[in-house]
Amino acid sequence: MSKTGLLLVNLGSPDSPSPKDTRRYLAEFLHDYRVIDTSRWIWCPVLHGIILRTRPKKSAAAYASIWHEPAEIPGDDAPLIRITRAQAEGVRRQLGDKVHVEIAMRYGNPSIGFGLEALKLKGCTRIAVLPLYPQFAGATTASVYDGVSMALEKQMDVPELRFLRHYYDDPRYIGALAESVDAHLSTLDWIPDTILTSYHGLPQSYVDKGDPYQTECLETTRLLREEMGKSEADLYATFQSRFGPKAWLQPYTDKVLEDLPAQGVKKVAVMMPGFSADCLETLEEIAVEAKESFEEHGGTHFTAIPCLNADPAHIDLLANIARERLLSGWL
Repeated sequence: MSKTGLLLVNLGSPDSPSPKDTRRYLAEFLHDYRVIDTSRWIWCPVLHGIILRTRPKKSAAAYASIWHEPAEIPGDDAPLIRITRAQAEGVRRQLGDKVHVEIAMRYGNPSIGFGLEALKLKGCTRIAVLPLYPQFAGATTASVYDGVSMALEKQMDVPELRFLRHYYDDPRYIGALAESVDAHLSTLDWIPDTILTSYHGLPQSYVDKGDPYQTECLETTRLLREEMGKSEADLYATFQSRFGPKAWLQPYTDKVLEDLPAQGVKKVAVMMPGFSADCLETLEEIAVEAKESFEEHGGTHFTAIPCLNADPAHIDLLANIARERLLSGWL
């Protein structure tokens, strides 16, 4: 009898916050053509001659500073991986014994190949793949497609596959985001002047070539604004984590935060709706670096709203998406 598997996939993290493991992880990540589409003749000398010689030490220190956050989800892996495991366990409980659930990372461990093999060993001939990216991008969701294909390309017997493209416009996702904002702000003794929705950036050239990511991010913020009854001035989108000399999607989160205090906006909350789990980009880049920069430029109050992580509403959302859009007809 055919068995059914569900593979939850996120981006990944180093095996440890050491320069050696961070270098290995960055090498795999930055070799992906969907992430960096520059000619390999140009890119590889830069990557191996400069970036992988200088960046791992700095990145490792950043990972070390947040390695055991959030404290409520214990373990010795990076936050992203611990949270993804907790999400998988929650989804597994929701779906019951008819579905085998595993996790995988596009880069690093546990790999997509490892996750697929684990499901195969459990007898799964039908596998649904749920990339944990609410908004589609070639550098994320499409790269998961590539990773699955590469993991299976030498196998004689491949499973029946289904993929989820996105879920940014699912009303339950928007509702869960709105609830998370209200819940977090209720713990504060101050009210933000504005809320930023900060998404991971993408080179502008990728969007110019047809990537729908920017459109889906902006629509996420519009839907959230509508759900919460906010104006555009109260809640708007920015983009973080740019890398290299190319123009990336704007406005840039860090630049906006630097400029806001001079405009009289000194109390800010930042949420990251494009991240399904807290990670280096949320726990360190936003909660630490962005906060420090905002305060250095005159801001008085700053808070980073946690990602949905293993919140019950998020687990319900992922389980229901899996049932309705991936597993329908298989169970």
